[in-house]
Amino acid sequence: METTNKIVSIYTEATPNPATMKFVVNQMLLPQNSVDFPKPEAAKDISPLAEALFTAFDYVSGVFIMNNFVTITKAGEESDWFEIAPQLREFIRNYVSEGKQVVNTDALKAMVAANPDANPNEVSANDSEIVAKIKELLTKYVQPAVEMDGGAIVFRSFNNGVLTLGMQGSCSGCPSSTITLKAGIEGLLKRMVPSVESVEAEML
Repeated sequence: METTNKIVSIYTEATPNPATMKFVVNQMLLPQNSVDFPKPEAAKDISPLAEALFTAFDYVSGVFIMNNFVTITKAGEESDWFEIAPQLREFIRNYVSEGKQVVNTDALKAMVAANPDANPNEVSANDSEIVAKIKELLTKYVQPAVEMDGGAIVFRSFNNGVLTLGMQGSCSGCPSSTITLKAGIEGLLKRMVPSVESVEAEML
């Protein structure tokens, strides 16, 4: 009996960040989870797909994988999306259609277990009531919105009324992310958690 590979289709979506492009696949790559690789060494032993992208394309400077999409960040102005997006789309399509491993979930779980910051929006037993509330709001209201743009906004710290958030995927380095942070997210969190006085982006 002959077996046929599942047909994999991919389409691209522009994001608010001109340095990133979202590649949406017709199947789940990392269900109900996300992982950010802002540099090649971060992907080692965790995501064979991200490692392959960094190796094959010297203009790839970041890879973010979540649910059914991959957000790729390109370095510099030399590479134009009009030229490189088809190359990346075909590379990802072939990779997935061949059934290759996208993310080593066991290695990812081990990394998260060893590093509490690896899944920063997850409420832990050590979180205060305020921090737990902030994380719940980020997960319920903020993440679904920024996911559509190919990124993630995650909890980093809360001290003396100042909430610091980390930017991942298309949100990292995005010119409009500061506006989104101040105009939308800060307003929401101030209303829902009065202890929050201001929201700032993590300085990398």
